[in-house]
Amino acid sequence: MNSFIPEIHFSISLNKVKQIKNWLENHMVVILVVILSFVSMFFFDYYLKNGIGLAYNDARSHLDIGRRVVEGLKPGLAQIGSVWLPLPHFLMIPTVWVNYFWHSGFSGAIQSMISFVLVGVIIYQYLKKIKVGLFGRLFAVFVFISNLNILYLQSTAMTELLLLATMTGGAYFLMLWFKENKLLDLIKASFCIMLSTLVRYDGWFLFIFSAGLIAYYVLNKKGYKEAEGAVILFATLGGFGIFLWFLWNTLIYGEPLYFIFGPFSAYAQQAQLKEAGELFTKGNLWLSFKAYIYAVFYNTYTLNAYLSLIGAILFWKSKKVKKPIKIASLALFAPLIFNILALYLGHSVLFVKGVNVDTWFNVRYGLLLVPTVAIFIGYLADKAKDFRLIIVGLSLLVTLFATLNKDAATIEDAQIGSSGKNVTEVSGWLREHVILREGFVLISVASHDAIIFSSGLPMERFIHEGTGNYWKYSTQSPQNWATWIVMRTHDLNDMTFRELNDKNWENYYYLVDHYPFADIYELKPEFRTNVQTKPILVDNK
Repeated sequence: MNSFIPEIHFSISLNKVKQIKNWLENHMVVILVVILSFVSMFFFDYYLKNGIGLAYNDARSHLDIGRRVVEGLKPGLAQIGSVWLPLPHFLMIPTVWVNYFWHSGFSGAIQSMISFVLVGVIIYQYLKKIKVGLFGRLFAVFVFISNLNILYLQSTAMTELLLLATMTGGAYFLMLWFKENKLLDLIKASFCIMLSTLVRYDGWFLFIFSAGLIAYYVLNKKGYKEAEGAVILFATLGGFGIFLWFLWNTLIYGEPLYFIFGPFSAYAQQAQLKEAGELFTKGNLWLSFKAYIYAVFYNTYTLNAYLSLIGAILFWKSKKVKKPIKIASLALFAPLIFNILALYLGHSVLFVKGVNVDTWFNVRYGLLLVPTVAIFIGYLADKAKDFRLIIVGLSLLVTLFATLNKDAATIEDAQIGSSGKNVTEVSGWLREHVILREGFVLISVASHDAIIFSSGLPMERFIHEGTGNYWKYSTQSPQNWATWIVMRTHDLNDMTFRELNDKNWENYYYLVDHYPFADIYELKPEFRTNVQTKPILVDNK
């Protein structure tokens, strides 16, 4: 009888292991939400206290756009503008009216933080649906949440994490529809992708790309009529955000393509870069490919990128993975195709240190492949069991070195690259000399939104191109409305200087100081008796 005791103990141990595994399977999503939420909050607080949570000028601009909707000389939804797609700014409205949430960046960061948690869960669920074991799923989530570039951008008011959540969510539900052919999954995919089209134009490409995948798959499986029905169903909801953006530009600006060809559009910015000889990738497919791949390497870390490539090859070669799932997985690579095409066509600009210039600009675009890299590393760790320790060990080593060396290209770009110009001198002067005095500051938000944010002044102290008649009258007779003017003198790309160029404004103002990114002018004392210092326009169109 004693000879059976070890076997009984072994059987009990196996049962306990199974019970623990089953419990983890049933509760892991909740556990992940809790862990990722704590990680998210910790790093938001960490980067805020370190003073780099708002290093990106774009982060401050996003926050200012949200704030102008609720406060300023002409508040309202029209302040959303046409430069950036609207969803991130709409999501700020419930909190951005609180000064602390505005100036800490929390109003923008909260959506990035929630997105961070969602993407981690989606990565886990994606791998679970393609039958990757618990270890592979958790390792993939670890690869995602231990990435310093991800941890930094989820702590900011930038749009990358919200875009990742909507695009990865769309790719996940699209895969489920290809796998199980449930109509609800197709609707969920189209909804997520519709949201992505309201975050960044990368989502527009994902919408078109996904519609193409659906058409190809259904056409080959069920014929033209079924394919037509599936694409129409997907496109009706998936393309609704694009329709709304055209409608918005028509109603607000009288031109449906204003966001493409308007004075503040990406097209106008690229034209300036082309004139300066800095649109290096346009018409050069190899350089476009090289620049974006290097951006991916810097954001995902090179070894992880190569490991994920091996995982993707195994995935595509596996006979256990059905063809529909393989087709659907292509949606994960949409950001890769889009960014290379955008660089080649000259619709985007990307400076990668050591590739085309000796600085950074928009290197964060490579971040969009991090979920894809995490998913296929997780797949590799699950399927290549004989090499699991090597795969995990190498990835952990990369993560350790990156963490110890604080190796994050996105942070470097924000601090010393072209994405994070130092405006503290101008904003510091305004904070010191203007905040306790009456009067308006005339400034262009298109050029100097970061200065406005960093000054700490209320939004109603600024006259800018979104303030209706205040801007119209100020650019005609600035001495009657603006006590101070901030602009890049003799730079026609600065709208304030462009509007004042032939108005003899120099007779009324003296130069306070000259700084690298803007000059400050103050109204001469003899003209201050007639200048307006309080909001007086009731019918401000």
